Amino acid sequence: MDSTTGSTPVDISIGLFQPELLSISAFARRVGLAPSALRFYDDCGVLVPAQVDATTGYRSYSLDQEMRARVLRSLREAGLPLAEVMVVLDGDPDSARTVLERHRSSVREKSRTADATIAAVLRSLPGQESADGAIGDGSGDVAEPVTRVRLGGAELAGAVRQVGTAVGDDPDHPVLGRVLVEIDDSEVRLVATDRYRLSTRVLKPVVAVEGPERQVLLDAGPLAEAGAWAAGCSAVTVEIGADVARISDTDGSGSRELSLWEGEFPAYRDMLAELPETRHRLIVDRTALLATVTAHGEADAPVIALRLGEDDVQISPVRPEAQDGAPPASTTLRALRIGEPPLRIGFDPAVLAPALDASVGPDVLLEISEVTRPVVVRSADQGSFTTLVMPVALTATPED
Repeated sequence: MDSTTGSTPVDISIGLFQPELLSISAFARRVGLAPSALRFYDDCGVLVPAQVDATTGYRSYSLDQEMRARVLRSLREAGLPLAEVMVVLDGDPDSARTVLERHRSSVREKSRTADATIAAVLRSLPGQESADGAIGDGSGDVAEPVTRVRLGGAELAGAVRQVGTAVGDDPDHPVLGRVLVEIDDSEVRLVATDRYRLSTRVLKPVVAVEGPERQVLLDAGPLAEAGAWAAGCSAVTVEIGADVARISDTDGSGSRELSLWEGEFPAYRDMLAELPETRHRLIVDRTALLATVTAHGEADAPVIALRLGEDDVQISPVRPEAQDGAPPASTTLRALRIGEPPLRIGFDPAVLAPALDASVGPDVLLEISEVTRPVVVRSADQGSFTTLVMPVALTATPED
């Protein structure tokens, strides 16, 4: 279609038929997914943006992707592992039907089991519950300057539990037994490392932070106890002064005090910045992988090997010799692998299992650059929590 202005023809159709693009935030609101989940699904190749700005890296999505995103969200809310979600979204109808029927049967069985358990506990309860005793108030002033931040009690408790899995226990390096707490004007970050793992969790304050930015070290043991107490509070206020930190229930019912410690915490930001580019991404059912890794650990396997295939991952114990002279048993799980050709990577079960246990959601993503460099462990359900796990060197096999 042409229009003329004077004698110069102007094509007014330019731009009329280009698809409308939405920013990641706008698309997230439209389909009911968090921006962090959209980034995760992009990394996994499940929901790739329609366009990525080459300069800024900003992701944009088209309206044509809305239906896929909504189905993806619904299946995830139903508890379907990501590897099986891909079968439903991109596989043939018969395979999709098989996956969905199998998952529905599993959900129904779990529901019946849970209902029976709850009913049994309800029957065992006395007719009248005793009231809980009130927790006494703390006293004493916190030395100035003071930084104050309000957080959800359960959220703080969960963060403490998650990073606590990476706390060290080395008498020669006592700083590894502390948790680094960083507070700025927009977030609170908890960090812990034992040199084999590094965990970080970011929390968003309920209200604006008061006072200066702070970086303090807290002993992991007392912090874990305070975190467990905070789980029973709807919200808590964290106050950090010159030599003490106090966590108080916002309703005034109680508080916990923690001493601040001196020491030089490892430069974790440098470690994160120096991570090589990811070459392999593995998405697998977190519960199944955790159970397999734990089982091998309980069987005294010092090392396990993960062999990444095209659509599965094989987990095998690595021992000098199998106890009965036969090759050690292995477990194969359905998985999604994105990236370069398959590889084999080793882990200490005692190091990998806690990282998997601390994650949330049905699936876990392992981002691998090299078999000798830290592996990033994260999930779509909680983009604010990240763990790095050091792999273990494996002896080459004839297949490698």
